[in-house]
Formats: sequence, C-alpha cells, structure tokens
Amino acid sequence: MSRTRTVSTASPPDPAAAPGGRVGKQPSRHRANTATSWRDSPMRKLTPWLFLLAPLALLITFTYVPVGNMIYYSFTDWDGVSPDRNYVGTENYTEIFTRPELLRVFAVSFYYLAASVVQIVIALYFAAVLSFDLRFRNLFKGILFFPYLINGVAIGFVFLYFFQDGGTLDSVLSWFGVGTDHAWLGSPESANTSMAGVSVWRFTGLNFVLFLGAIQSIPGELYEAAQLDGAGRWKQFRHIIAPSIRPVLSLSVILAISGSLSVFEIPYIMTGGATETSTFVIQTVKYAFQFNKTGLASACAVVLLAIILLITWIQRRLVPDEKVDLV
Repeated sequence: MSRTRTVSTASPPDPAAAPGGRVGKQPSRHRANTATSWRDSPMRKLTPWLFLLAPLALLITFTYVPVGNMIYYSFTDWDGVSPDRNYVGTENYTEIFTRPELLRVFAVSFYYLAASVVQIVIALYFAAVLSFDLRFRNLFKGILFFPYLINGVAIGFVFLYFFQDGGTLDSVLSWFGVGTDHAWLGSPESANTSMAGVSVWRFTGLNFVLFLGAIQSIPGELYEAAQLDGAGRWKQFRHIIAPSIRPVLSLSVILAISGSLSVFEIPYIMTGGATETSTFVIQTVKYAFQFNKTGLASACAVVLLAIILLITWIQRRLVPDEKVDLV
C-alpha cells in the first residue's frame, strides 16, 4: 500500500499578527521612533557636558581660581600671613619696573636662552640621525632621554659636587694633566655658563623625543621616493624632515623661551641665587617667603605670565603654523 504525503500550501502565520485578526506593532518602526526620540532628547545634548564636568571643575579650581587670586593679591600689600589685605593699586607693578635688581635678573635668562638654542640644535641633529636605521639606535635614544627623567633637585645636588673646588670636574681634568684652581661657581659668568650647560644636559632629551616623534610620523614612501631620485641624507632632511616638523619646532621655541624666563630648580639648589645667578623666579620666591611681600611677589608672577604670553603671541604671528602636505 502506498502512502501519499499531503503538502500544505498555506502561508505561515504572520508573527506580527495578534489573535483575533488584529495586527500588532512593528518592532522596526518602534526602534526607529525610539532612536529619533533619543536623538532629539535634551539628555543627549547634556551628556557631553556631564563627562566634562569633572575636568572643568578641576581646571577651574586648580588653575583659573589661583590665577585670579594671584592677580587680586598683586594689587594689595598682603604679607601672606595677615588677614588684612590693603589695596595699593599699581604700586607693586611700579616697584617692579623701578627696582634695578629685578631688571638685572632678566640678563641671567639670556644664558639659559642661549643654552636652549644649543639643546634644540643637538636634539634635532640626533633625532634626524636616529630616525634612520642604525645599529644601537634604541640604546642611544634611552641615553639621550634618561637625564630628563631625573628629578631636578637631584640634578642640582649632583652637579653641585661636580663643579665644586676639587670636585668631579677638577678630578677629570687632572687626569689629562690640566690643573686648574678655577672656581666654577665663584664668578657670575662662570656660574651662569656652568648651570646653563646643566640645563642643556637635562632638557635635550625632551626636545629629542618631540622631534623624533614628529620625524617618525612622516610616511616612509617619501624617503623611498627621495632615495630613488638620488637624494642624500642632507636633502632628505632639508626637503622632507624640516618642513614636516615645523609645528613641533615652533613649539620647542616657545618652550625654550618660557623655560629660560622661569628657571628655578638648578640655580636655586646650586647657588641659591648668589654670585648674580638669581633668576626672576628665585627673586619672586624670596619676596614671597623671605621678605613676606606676597603682594609684590604676585605682581612679579603676573608680569612673568604676561611676558611669556606676549612672546608666545609674537612668535605665533611671525611664524604661523602652516599645513604641510608632502604627499
């Protein structure tokens, strides 16, 4: 006996249909309406500000509020301890520009500014050389960047013994038969030059890392095309590397100028500002904590901030950032 199989040709029931012939809601349309409502909801517009709330609170609390208080103190005669703060107007600022010892400290900054030029040149040279495939280049990168990782106070104490009479430098020179009774930190010229050299040793690594990162971001195809055209290392640096790192070089110049005006750790530890090695920041600290003239010290800080902002603005006007397209 043969069996026959009956195949039903009826279409399957619609899952969206409800019992009783009613058609239920379509989920896709419901999801679209939900997305549209969330896109237009006020909570979505408020969400980015909720994420920025904590950083903005920290920025305002620890940056803008202290700067505002500093500007307010600069117009008073506050001693830093007494609750009385008498308004004196621009008397503190007049005293800054009429005191010869305050204007003299800016001459010390030229030593560190010259040292900044030296460290930028050294950092740019090693960044360009070590960007190519050389043996032990990772070792040399670590050696160049290591001084920047050391604490500034520790560096000050190390080089204090290095430059003292009969110290490390005199001992090394005696090995080569060079006898000297020169006090490296005894005269203003020698002391400022020695400490500027210390700043070169310490901060070259920072500029080196900035330049190296900018150079390594250059596409490798440009070097290959330059080599096929017969360009040597110097032409590659001149026509590929130098135009590409111009924004980073501009940043290094700004950091060099601001750093040379706000030097503090190395001269404060090594000489304490003696033998005409006092910088503007050291003089400001003395006014605040040694002579209890917090109002005058605040005015000095405001003047230093204004000078750095002015120099930065002039530098950005003279050398504006331009988009470099080498491809």
